[in-house]
Amino acid sequence: MASPTLSESGSHITSDIGTKGTVTDMKWHLDHVQLACPPGGEELARRFYGDLLGMSEIAKPPELAKRGGCWFRRDSLEVHVGVDDPFTPATKAHPGIAVPDLDELSASLEAAGHTVVWDRGQTIPGRDRLHTNDPFGNRIEFIQD
Repeated sequence: MASPTLSESGSHITSDIGTKGTVTDMKWHLDHVQLACPPGGEELARRFYGDLLGMSEIAKPPELAKRGGCWFRRDSLEVHVGVDDPFTPATKAHPGIAVPDLDELSASLEAAGHTVVWDRGQTIPGRDRLHTNDPFGNRIEFIQD
């Protein structure tokens, strides 16, 4: 497969991806979301993703466990929190997680001291959602399912 290339003018990216076969008949699903934390952030991750969001910590494969971090699962959603040094929070890129009760989640987040920013269908008509940050400043969006 050829790599995407930037045009001579630098105005657009071209690629032959999708021109030499198709994957349209494949069924895809999101396996996990990777977020970062600074070195030593695992306990804060456990309190936020485990205790507050009710996700279960799952064991990392031994070779990956050597790198630090921790993984969590709830239903079919997995969040992998990896150690990044130097660390920079993801303040724009973010996972969008569908939940059955945004109001209940918002109350839990706020009671734990997290700021919640609501968007009740203003930006995306018919889609209630909220944004918050994990303890490391990574942006997370929750969407009413």
